[in-house]
Amino acid sequence: MAAQRRNLMQSHQSWTDDLPLCQLCGVGNSPNCVYGQDGKGAQSHPYEDGHFRFRGEDCSLYGVFNGYDGSRVANFMSQCLTAELLLGQLNTTHSDADVRRILSQAFDAVEKSYFETIGDALAEKANLQSQLPEGAIFHQLSPQSQKLADRLAALEQEVNGGATAVVALILNNKLYIANVGTNRALLCKSTSDGQNQVIQIGRAHTTDNDDELTRLVQLASLKVTPPPPLVCASAGLDANRLRQTSLIAGQSSTRRIGDYKVKFNYTDIDVLSAAKNKPIIAEAEIHGGQSLEGVTGFLLLMSEGLIKALESAHGPEQANQEMVAMVAAELAQQSTLEAAAQSVVERVKRLHHDAFVSGRQRASHCSRHEDMTLLVRLINYPLPDGTLTPTQGGRIYPVSVPYSSSQNTSKTSVTLSLVMPSQGGTLTNGTNTASTLDGGTPTPGQSPTATLQSTNTQTQSSSSSSGDGSLFRQRGSQAAQPDETGRVPPYVDFTEFYQLWGSDHNDGQSTQGGLGPQ
Repeated sequence: MAAQRRNLMQSHQSWTDDLPLCQLCGVGNSPNCVYGQDGKGAQSHPYEDGHFRFRGEDCSLYGVFNGYDGSRVANFMSQCLTAELLLGQLNTTHSDADVRRILSQAFDAVEKSYFETIGDALAEKANLQSQLPEGAIFHQLSPQSQKLADRLAALEQEVNGGATAVVALILNNKLYIANVGTNRALLCKSTSDGQNQVIQIGRAHTTDNDDELTRLVQLASLKVTPPPPLVCASAGLDANRLRQTSLIAGQSSTRRIGDYKVKFNYTDIDVLSAAKNKPIIAEAEIHGGQSLEGVTGFLLLMSEGLIKALESAHGPEQANQEMVAMVAAELAQQSTLEAAAQSVVERVKRLHHDAFVSGRQRASHCSRHEDMTLLVRLINYPLPDGTLTPTQGGRIYPVSVPYSSSQNTSKTSVTLSLVMPSQGGTLTNGTNTASTLDGGTPTPGQSPTATLQSTNTQTQSSSSSSGDGSLFRQRGSQAAQPDETGRVPPYVDFTEFYQLWGSDHNDGQSTQGGLGPQ
C-alpha cells in the first residue's frame, strides 16, 4: 500500500483529472520572488502551492494548499483529500455534526497516508545515519561513506516538507470551512443596503492566536488539571517564549500537514523540547455549516503568501477589505473568473513590488514574497454578460495629454483613457460596475480601499460601502458621443491640469480655453 501511495505522489497524472471542475470558480497564482537592490525580482525556489475546485454530485469542494520545502505534500493533499471526501462519504442526509466529523477524519486520514508513503524512506534514512560518523565533514569521509552521505541527502530532500490548507465544502447550500495553518477564508456578502459584509472565517494557527497558545501550554503540562490559559506550567512549554517565537522549524504555523521533523523529532527543537505530546498537529479547525440561502457575494480562499504580501505592503489592518475591494473591481472588469482572480494576484504583486522600490516605511517588509494563490468562488453573484469586453461593453477613447519633443523620455509612460459606459445602462454593483481603482494599481502607499468607506464591526467581520458612489460610480444612462476625431467632451475643465502638466515638464507651451493640445 505504501508503494502504491508513493507511485501516486510521483505520477504526473491523477484520478482527479476526470472530476468536473466548478464553473463558478476562478484561480489566480504567482510564484515566489526575491528583489535585488535594483528592484528586479527572481524566483528563489519552485512553485509549491496547490489547489483544487471540484463539483461532485451532491456537493462542491475547494481547497488552497501552501506547500513549503517542496510541493509534494501540497500535491498529495490535493489528490488524497479529494478521495476522502468525494467518493460517497458525503450526502445530503448528513447533519452539520456529521459533515464536521467527516471533514476532520479526512484530514487525519490524509496525514497518516502521507507518512505511510515516506515510511520506507524514513527507515532507510535512520539506517544510513547510524552508519555515518556523527559530525563528520563530507570531504573527510571515505569514498564509500561519501556515497552514503549523498544518498542520505537525497532521502532528506524526499521526505522533507509540509503544507498548510484551507478547504471549503458546499453541501445542502451550506458552507463549511476546514483550516489547518495560516491560509485564510473570506466570505463577502452583499447586503440589502448596498454594503459588502466581509467575514473572516477562522483565525490563523500561530503563536499570536491565544487559543493556539493555550493549547500548546496545556498539552505540555505534567499536571492532571489544565493550567490557566497562557500561564506556563512547570516542566511545560513557556508561553512567553512561544509568543516571542515567530517561526517554529522555519514556519509560523502551529498546525501543518506532513513535516516529519516537527511531528516526530519535536524534542530536538528547543522551544518545543519540553512538550509531552505532539505540539504541531494536523487537526483541522472546522466552521459551519453556514447557510448560503439568499446570500449574494463570493468566497475567497487565499494562501499565506498572498495574505502576507498584501499585509507587508499596506499593513494588516484593512487587508481583508482591500482584498474584497480588488476582487469586486476585477469581477466587474474582467470577462472570465480566471482572469479576475489572476488580475487580483497581479495587483497584489505590483503593490508589494511598489512598496519595496518606493523606499518608504514598509519597504523593509517587502524584500520578498512567497508563492501566492487566490481562489474565487461566486455565490449567486451577477456578472456582466460574457460577450462584453472587460470594460462592460463601453468603448475606450484616448485622452490627449501635452507633448513636448524635449520631454524626458526616460520617464515611465502612462496611457490615459476614458471608459465610456454602454448605452442604456447605469453602472451598478454586479452588472456594469466600475473598478475601485479605475482599472489600475494604486500608487505606492495608497490603499485600494482609499475610496472604499469601511468600518470594522468586530474582529472577524466588517462592512464596506459599495453603494455610496465611491467604489461603484453611478453615471447617467446618456453616454457622451465621440466626435469625428474620436474624442468626447470632457466631464470637467482640464485647463488647470494642462497648465500644471506644461509647467512640470517645462515645455513652454500654454493651453487655451481648457481644450488641451490640438
